[in-house]
Amino acid sequence: MSLREMDLNQDPACATQSLSNYLPKDHPDENKWADCVHCGMCLESCPTYEITGQEQHSPRGRVHLIKSVAEGKLELNQFFSEPVFACLDCRACTTACPADVDVGGLIEEARGQVRQAIPLTGWQGAVSKLFLKGIFPKQTRLNKLGGLLKFYQKSGMQTAVRKTGLIKIMPDHLVEMESIMPEIKQPVREKYKNQTVIPAKGETKQEVAFLTGCIMDVMFSDINEATINVLTRNGNEVTIPKNQGCCGALHVHAGDRDTGRKLAKQNIEAFKDADKVIVNAAGCGCMLKEYPELFPDEPEWHEKAEEFSKKVEDISKHLHDTGYEKPKAEINKRITYHDACHLAHGQGIRQEPRDILLDIPGVEMVHMPNSDRCCGSAGIYNITNPEMAGAVLENKMANVPDDVEMISMGNPGCMLQMAIGVQKYGRNQQIVHTVQLLDWAYQKEDGKGDL
Repeated sequence: MSLREMDLNQDPACATQSLSNYLPKDHPDENKWADCVHCGMCLESCPTYEITGQEQHSPRGRVHLIKSVAEGKLELNQFFSEPVFACLDCRACTTACPADVDVGGLIEEARGQVRQAIPLTGWQGAVSKLFLKGIFPKQTRLNKLGGLLKFYQKSGMQTAVRKTGLIKIMPDHLVEMESIMPEIKQPVREKYKNQTVIPAKGETKQEVAFLTGCIMDVMFSDINEATINVLTRNGNEVTIPKNQGCCGALHVHAGDRDTGRKLAKQNIEAFKDADKVIVNAAGCGCMLKEYPELFPDEPEWHEKAEEFSKKVEDISKHLHDTGYEKPKAEINKRITYHDACHLAHGQGIRQEPRDILLDIPGVEMVHMPNSDRCCGSAGIYNITNPEMAGAVLENKMANVPDDVEMISMGNPGCMLQMAIGVQKYGRNQQIVHTVQLLDWAYQKEDGKGDL
């Protein structure tokens, strides 16, 4: 379908008006679409366009829709909402765009408009309210949820649920998620609750603050522990601010910009004394760097967000740029690397994690074709859009080399999604975070581990 053919006249709800049909609050920024000339350079980069072949599921198609609402040609309705929320927000189109059109920023602003005009109701509204407003912003509640999951794993309940087939009452995509759920361990923030500062091992070279994250600390606390180990080994004194919270990425992706702003303000205040904020989750790091986008109408907070965003750095880039101890112990594994979208496209970090892997003796790096193609995780997209996420994952797994033993990456959502792919397509690769491999090499060097 061409852009002219999809000019939205076929929808009966579309009535041409002289004024913008956007709501005043969080109005999409027209400067973000002004440079789009609909050249089509973005089409091949878009996972949803690749699968559907439909213009409204392409980057330029979505930009056209967003612009059409601003011009009064289209209303804020379900016809507009569906392609906006079907976007993975992977940012590959911005990488491909010769004019650097910020499609991701436009999508998130458009989602905020949709959720103002068409709030979720029924069970979807209830689930969204429970998790996005009731659990993720509250660390104590997240820890309790983690405790319940740990009890589920350790008490024998998980085994019973699987053996009896009771688990099959859940939708297939949730069964897949349960089957690859990592072992729940003690959150880092609980372990260090009485120790705000973790000293460097040896000489202190610099002081950094660490964002532990929400899902990251509940489901991947071992990666957080590995991050602290690697930082302190390399002369970093690590501070874990107690009043930090969820980064707000899931909320902004879902169109809840108000909660995103509240969490942004909380984190800006929590890290105000830090010189550098280290993050080990690509999605969180990208969100923290984009905090200024949340405050177009609050100059004071916009300025604070600008200053804060300059402090944020992914763990791989921090280690790469400040120098780190190259391990001496060998990890004799064939490894391929998956570029998390919000690390490669969102933050422009590609070579740094690869260099870290190449510095580990024994590691044989194997190239993954289209390594920066989305895996379909996209926050909670694999839960809200399971069919499309599954199709994107299938394309991703087709590019994973058969003869590798590990797939390394830098984002928890990707780790879960790729673990589903490994299981679903009969693979046997181990899914690992880049910083984990470096930590394992250090431990082996110190005689504390063997891999």
